[in-house]
Amino acid sequence: MGTVKVYIPTALRQYADGHDVVELPAGRVEEVLQALVQRFGALRRHLYGEDGRLRNFVNVYVNDEDIRYLKKEETEVPAGASVSVVPSIAGGSFLQQQAARIAPPRRQAGDLPFTMEEIKRYSRHLILPEAGIEGQRKLKEASVLVVGTGGLGAPVSLYLAAAGVGRLGLVDFDVVEHSNLQRQVLFAESDVGRPKLQAAKERLEGVNPNVRVETHATRLTSENAMDVLRQYDVVIDGTDNFPTRYLVNDACVLLGKPNVYGSIFRWEGQASVFWAEKGPCYRCLYAEPPPPGLVPSCAEGGVFGVLPGIVGSIQATEAIKVILGKGEPLIGRLLLFDAMTMKFRELKLRKNPDCPACGTNPTVKELIDYDAFCGISPHDQEVGMEWSIAPEELKAKLDRGEPVVVIDVREPMEYQINRIPGARLIPLGQLPYKVNELSTADEIVLHCKSGPRSATALRFLRELGFQKLKNLDGGIDAWVERVDPSQPMY
Repeated sequence: MGTVKVYIPTALRQYADGHDVVELPAGRVEEVLQALVQRFGALRRHLYGEDGRLRNFVNVYVNDEDIRYLKKEETEVPAGASVSVVPSIAGGSFLQQQAARIAPPRRQAGDLPFTMEEIKRYSRHLILPEAGIEGQRKLKEASVLVVGTGGLGAPVSLYLAAAGVGRLGLVDFDVVEHSNLQRQVLFAESDVGRPKLQAAKERLEGVNPNVRVETHATRLTSENAMDVLRQYDVVIDGTDNFPTRYLVNDACVLLGKPNVYGSIFRWEGQASVFWAEKGPCYRCLYAEPPPPGLVPSCAEGGVFGVLPGIVGSIQATEAIKVILGKGEPLIGRLLLFDAMTMKFRELKLRKNPDCPACGTNPTVKELIDYDAFCGISPHDQEVGMEWSIAPEELKAKLDRGEPVVVIDVREPMEYQINRIPGARLIPLGQLPYKVNELSTADEIVLHCKSGPRSATALRFLRELGFQKLKNLDGGIDAWVERVDPSQPMY
């Protein structure tokens, strides 16, 4: 019969004993997938829903062919072929915008649309056959919105400013933190505590004073997205959460804007160009998001510091190609990058004729409530006061010697940085498989870094009948800040 290679992405390798690729008997697609989940039981809930069907946020490719709209029961995977399992991932960050300063007019160099200083600055572009004077003029007249000034937005905005994009919009509402400096190359130590947009604007104007930097200091929402996005020619998706990602996609589809997509997780990244007028949109790739908590963020799962620089540079490249009208943008193609193996793979994307956003009969006519669409309620991070415990109260219980079982649901790497004395490590992803090691008779206090993951764990255990549960308010961050400041924070 022969075998096929099944590629497992970073986000799922922890449920496959760390394997990135395995060999399984050749057969029909569904048979190969069933063999995969039989070999690695923990993978089943990530690939299949309770109805036994493959989840909508998981795509499967045979070699580089998208087979989602074919019958998996009948599609053969010949010996020697490859099967790629590609789940939806998030990571990146929000971007926002504010007013901009226009550089004063300068003397023109003859009949050229540039000053003498600009000709020197862009000389390497001007002598490129694919760019030249006309191409550089297009860049100067173009406008690009970067949504998120974090890991992806930082290199994107730096390269677009350096390239001479005339008007650069930034959307963000966060402040610079020490943890940003590992990868967000826009910022320096002196920027910690400052609004990201303020620091980014100063840095970008220092890189190229000819670029008009506009800042939007707000969270992008269904109420303001259309007004913000319609001001720009190209939109860069540098977001780090699913609600904003779907919001940006739908707004771009409704406005007819190209959406340059990038996403990162640990050592792996994705990039594409979603442009509904010319190819598929993000919803064609992932019809719906994963349930809240199933896919960890970069803050929870970590990210290799150089990775967003690589993916962000790819996004900047694609944006410039779209503006120039040159080359082959990643329309209808998904580029995958694994920094650990230093390998790129390209998968073909098909436009979904039934896509609710860009299909033949679209149902998305206006922007919706994207938190609700992604399964996030306004109080999703909360579990109620009756289920919470303050760090000081937990410390007092432990000092009195009360039989409290403290469960840390973070990852092992986080546990090595700081911990509550006596806490037992059970990462959230492993909790369903170790719940039989816990007793409903015990008083259990759950904690993570800041609270969301342990809140998810608490709700899960409550559904199984556990009642003597508490969630540590503020997580280990609050414990270190208010109880044990001798430990480091991350």
